[in-house]
Amino acid sequence: MSRGILSKILFILLLLTLIFKSGYSQVVSSHPIRIMFYNVENFFDIYDDSLTDDNEFLPNGLMRWNLTRYNKKTYSLYKTIIASGEWEPPAVIAFCEIENRKVLEDLIYGTYLLKYNYSIIHEESPDRRGIDVCLIYRKEIANVICYRYWIPAEIKRKDFNSRSVLYTKLLIGSETIHLIVNHWPSRRGGVLASENYRLLIASMVREKVDSLVDRNPSGARIIILGDFNSTPDDQAIRSLVFSSDSGKTMINLSERLDDNGLGTYRYMGTWEMIDQVIVSKGLLFCREGLYTGPSLLRIFKPDFLLKKDPKYPGFSPYSTYHGYKYQGGFSDHLPVFLDLKVR
Repeated sequence: MSRGILSKILFILLLLTLIFKSGYSQVVSSHPIRIMFYNVENFFDIYDDSLTDDNEFLPNGLMRWNLTRYNKKTYSLYKTIIASGEWEPPAVIAFCEIENRKVLEDLIYGTYLLKYNYSIIHEESPDRRGIDVCLIYRKEIANVICYRYWIPAEIKRKDFNSRSVLYTKLLIGSETIHLIVNHWPSRRGGVLASENYRLLIASMVREKVDSLVDRNPSGARIIILGDFNSTPDDQAIRSLVFSSDSGKTMINLSERLDDNGLGTYRYMGTWEMIDQVIVSKGLLFCREGLYTGPSLLRIFKPDFLLKKDPKYPGFSPYSTYHGYKYQGGFSDHLPVFLDLKVR
């Protein structure tokens, strides 16, 4: 190949790269990359799963869950997703309390979300009730490099009966984002309240994060998010922020909201910030490319997601059920979203 032809090829490749980067920057600057997390409160279908304890959410079950209620729930979640993106729905949406892949398919293929070309990451978790963590992503914005579901190595799989942690490695433009989705065991009642479980899961996530940071000490873009069933000052949560070797390596963006008395879940009239987002310093302080900041994390709380609390002063999330009483709302949690911009 002659030097002249080679020079032309290199020039064309350089030109295409500049065009791509320019186009990508314009898209991101006009529409930030929005990543959302939502505990959707028992999004079950109406069919019996013989492998899980879903009997309450059957037409003849305690909750009298039927097709009409299921369709209303599906439409309500669609409405929330569309509204959260201001008619440009989030690039990535992580969920918890999803029963199976079918309900996700009904959500993204059976509503007007169909035109946004979402794809699904989902696997069945060991949870006794069959509720899972999962995510959907817009394929024209995010590419999935790989994903895995984690459980603590100290617990044998046959003995683990909570939700797995979902790790996804995403490529957005030319940037790699490590997304870690959680739904930790509850502190209130039952076997799943075991603090030991929560600490083991936290230790596992911390170890995985340390490994990612070690590979890219200054630039690893990591987002840990989910329903942690605890507030930012909880010991297990703080272990995600502080590494025993290198001090504070992650930043809990939800801490600021918690300090201001805000929350995503209301318990006995008090807001609790239990749906949280924790990010790496590489995502906050990078000099170029995708970044985020404390002001770019928000709780999504339009009026339609709230309802006057029947017992305590003020408003609570407009849930699908209040105890065992069906009220036709959205979820007992409010969603959170984090915007990524480009510099």
